[in-house]
Amino acid sequence: MKHYNAVKKEVESWLDFSRRLHDTLELAQLGDEGLRAELETEISTIESELEKRSFTAMLSGKHDHDSAILAIHAGAGGTDSQDWAAMLERMYLRWAEKRGFETEIFDYTEGEEAGIKSATIAVNGDYAFGYLRSEKGVHRLVRLSPFDAAHRRHTSFALVEILPQVAMDEADIEISPADIKMDVFRSSGAGGQSVQKNATAVRLTHIPTGIVVTCQNERSQIQNREFAMKILRARLLELKQAEREEERAVLRGEYTKAEWGSQIRSYVLHPYQMVKDHRTDYEAGNTQGVLDGDLDDFMEAFLRSKN
Repeated sequence: MKHYNAVKKEVESWLDFSRRLHDTLELAQLGDEGLRAELETEISTIESELEKRSFTAMLSGKHDHDSAILAIHAGAGGTDSQDWAAMLERMYLRWAEKRGFETEIFDYTEGEEAGIKSATIAVNGDYAFGYLRSEKGVHRLVRLSPFDAAHRRHTSFALVEILPQVAMDEADIEISPADIKMDVFRSSGAGGQSVQKNATAVRLTHIPTGIVVTCQNERSQIQNREFAMKILRARLLELKQAEREEERAVLRGEYTKAEWGSQIRSYVLHPYQMVKDHRTDYEAGNTQGVLDGDLDDFMEAFLRSKN
């Protein structure tokens, strides 16, 4: 029913768009000069919508229409990398807000001095995974460090993971209860009333693979376990797909191991201002705009390179 409703909504949307095109053409064929201004406005609106639909049409992967799980992990580099991870978190939250996606933070570990060590965020909305999958990989920041007394230039790294919010009944993934070890603990908070007095946070360990998932949002233990299971399913699905891709790449003689240092994008704030995607060579000079969530051009360039 979920799939049926999604397809029905998509078909009805295209039928409405088709009717608008037909009505606009009929008005244009009347040759009435008094309708020119109205028609020009409508044509401009149609062209803009067609561009958006063309972009969405590239999101044709199995899980592209799903909501997403976004995870950010600070790399080596101490406080600078943890601050960079927090900057990325802000960037993606801003981007999601601009696109009208709902977000919810399910796991959050603060850095020792500043920033964050890691964060796991649910991004809910149609095609959230399809858009965000272009962001998966290592992101590099080059800047004058605000944490260095000598104000020297530092390079920081952070890893971004993008997973689809796999349905609990996903046929491709089966998890035996015997393969899961569950620990419960108190959620970390800022102190005072915000500290959980009950052990509601959940840590799941998938014994066969060693994958560990935590969820410590301030909610019930049952809800935290349910979402932790969703993340675990998504990670296992990604692992399964990665193994298939590696097998195919080895057969084609193209396999290269993904290394931590092989960043997908660089954000340079000093000695010049530029953001460059190393997979598509797309670059932008407005670094502040990008860090404020203007990511659509980078996402589109990636998707077009894959189609």
